Amino acid sequence: MDELTWEDADEIAELLNEEHPDLDPLYDVSLTELHEWVSTLEGFTDDPEASNEGLLEAIQLAWNELK
Repeated sequence: MDELTWEDADEIAELLNEEHPDLDPLYDVSLTELHEWVSTLEGFTDDPEASNEGLLEAIQLAWNELK
């Protein structure tokens, strides 16, 4: 598996969709939860403190597009 960073919104969204297929990322997942889930994904190597609201929202929107 490639190393993932906060910039890899599409790849992260695909993994989250596989792990949580029944959730609506816009309504069921807070940005705090999303941050925790991304930070603990296998292959995620970026600094957890390097995230920001914009990066988390990009992941959330990419995930929503998979629904």
